[in-house]
Amino acid sequence: MKKLAILFALLLSITASGQSDQDALKTIYSQSLTNGKAYQWLDHLSNQIGGRLSGSVNAEKAVQYTKTELEKLGLDKVWLQEVMVPKWERGAKEVAHFTSNNNKFEVNICALGGSVATANSGLEATVIEVQSFEELAALGDKVKGKIVFFNGAMNPELIHTFEAYGGCSKQRYAGAYEAGKLGAVGVIVRSLNLRQDDLPHTGSMGYMDLPNEQRVPSAAISTNDANKLSEALKKDANLKFYFKQNCKQFEDVLSYNVIGQITGSEFPEEIMVVGGHLDSWDLGDGSHDDGAGVVQSMDVIRLLKESGIKPKRTIRVVLFMNEENGLRGGKKYAEEALRNNENHVFALESDSGGFTPRGFSFDCSEAALNKVLSWESLFKPYLIHYFEKGYSGADIGPLKNDHIVLAGLRPDSQRYFDHHHAANDTFDAVNKRELELGAATMTSLVYLFDKYGTSNIPQVKEFKD
Repeated sequence: MKKLAILFALLLSITASGQSDQDALKTIYSQSLTNGKAYQWLDHLSNQIGGRLSGSVNAEKAVQYTKTELEKLGLDKVWLQEVMVPKWERGAKEVAHFTSNNNKFEVNICALGGSVATANSGLEATVIEVQSFEELAALGDKVKGKIVFFNGAMNPELIHTFEAYGGCSKQRYAGAYEAGKLGAVGVIVRSLNLRQDDLPHTGSMGYMDLPNEQRVPSAAISTNDANKLSEALKKDANLKFYFKQNCKQFEDVLSYNVIGQITGSEFPEEIMVVGGHLDSWDLGDGSHDDGAGVVQSMDVIRLLKESGIKPKRTIRVVLFMNEENGLRGGKKYAEEALRNNENHVFALESDSGGFTPRGFSFDCSEAALNKVLSWESLFKPYLIHYFEKGYSGADIGPLKNDHIVLAGLRPDSQRYFDHHHAANDTFDAVNKRELELGAATMTSLVYLFDKYGTSNIPQVKEFKD
């Protein structure tokens, strides 16, 4: 028995470089699907803590919880990185309705993050509907004294839903800026959601350099109610829209990025990052955006250890604070990396929900992407097929330089915007197996980049199951 125990310990100590890549990935996926912790961590983060808006009590609770959990993994180092973040509070629930032909119609709205409040008595005015900034600019003085209703919808024809989101998200972010310059008194923005429902979707907005007197209240309206309002305006252009919101912006407060590290055995100066953002909006509990990315990133570093993989390079899990309304955590991490003259060679972010993983997008050179494509056959048994150049992630974007490889996990996105920034971004919307598959897929990519580095990546022969 003693000899068997010694042999078993010896086998566990063999590094992944001593086994085939196919076997290493098989071990990683097996560990995640049978022994994963991501779903357990997400349960606590979502159901015991809840929405984690930057500067909130819940955000601080999430910092302490994830730091403690990382410390339990026996990493070489776990620490908090200070970062000043904005503090904005929604206040009492928003109310809204419009009145047409003496009939009152209640509608669902929510304040956009960073917006000013209405007067205590609320705001009522006639409405002018536009589909774009160009349409708004053409109206000129006709906007003055009115509520501008941005009704540009996400394009349902686009299979890549993030492209549809990008096509109209500027209305949410800069709508109040553009309308305020023209003398509007308020802004209502169609929720960025491909589904027709009654849930308003929040998100960040900005006033940029607008003087205070031109900063008007800005709110999102549910897709069902946006359609209802648009139809009513066709029949009654003089209808009155009323809304009241109670949000408030405070001074910046101290918060933290949470960082855990396994120091590389051969190239400790080469740093690889895997992460997601710890903050979330306040309407739901932030399970998909981005609790899923947080717990998947935590599990990457745990799965490497559980799979007997001793990284050659330093692996860091970074849980970024304040992606949603400021990106302060990502910027601070990059600033500190530059100040400390750290050599980051790879960074992977998960911030597209906890749905079934499809692959990765890469922000890197064409040569680096071609090398990555040689790994496609390794991922084929796990139905991972998407390897394309493209956007990586907001938090890791500030790390970009001439040599780093930036990557973003790309899950199936068809249902993501049903939940994005809305009250139904909750734990029950996350499938345990899909979440674990994402963690395994991320771990596999980290394993391969750690083993082969970002240059001189060998070709892998096609794997026959």
